[in-house]
Amino acid sequence: MKSLLRLLPAAAAAVSLLLLSPPSTQAQSFSGQQREEIERIIREYLLSHPDLLQDVMNELEKQQAIAEAEKHRAAVKEHSEQVFNSARQVNLGNPQGDVTVVEFFDYNCGYCKRALADMVDLINGDKKLRFILKEFPVLGEGSVQAAHVAAAVRMQDKSGGKTYLEFHQKLLGGRGPADKTKALAVAKELGLDLARIEKDMSSEEAKAQIEESLKLADALGLNGTPSYVVGGDVVIGAVGLGALKEKINAARCGKAAC
Repeated sequence: MKSLLRLLPAAAAAVSLLLLSPPSTQAQSFSGQQREEIERIIREYLLSHPDLLQDVMNELEKQQAIAEAEKHRAAVKEHSEQVFNSARQVNLGNPQGDVTVVEFFDYNCGYCKRALADMVDLINGDKKLRFILKEFPVLGEGSVQAAHVAAAVRMQDKSGGKTYLEFHQKLLGGRGPADKTKALAVAKELGLDLARIEKDMSSEEAKAQIEESLKLADALGLNGTPSYVVGGDVVIGAVGLGALKEKINAARCGKAAC
């Protein structure tokens, strides 16, 4: 074992060289016999110390998470105008807020339903927060129908988002699957012009709103609902109120608690 330990640093360096060097360089640097010897040494050491594999996997996952976060930040920066300032989005909270949270949601997403209370708590509890909602209908035809009704509600809303927010809370917070029929029932309950809703939900403007959100979500690499953009960071999943507050504070003051 002592001899194996003495050989390990050299073998590790050789493996690093093998991984980092172009194939042509690798072929020139080591003979077939040398490569086999290096592989044998590493294999024997790892079999004798299997706990190292978990350390390696943890480090790999950490590096992958860092790389993914950097990729998300770059995408947010590249598409920042559509992310934060689209004429087709719904703006809630403080329009001049110092931090912006953007939520991509689906009306048939169970996790989005659970996260609804987080949104309400954030808007009511943080008067310096701007909150944006973007429809991201990925869970079937019913979701697409509901999103188009929501787009029509936005087009009819002259209250600065209050009517849309009420519609959003009632539809997302209701029981059962959401579709055109259920969304229209909510709109009727709120006293909206149903004839106009029916017309607007099939309009080019409503289609453009949904298409814009879908394309933007794809560009940002979002693969689930709910997904958030908090400042310049992307957060996937219903992470909970505490985690969202920490992200907001990090964007506001660089710390988990300001």
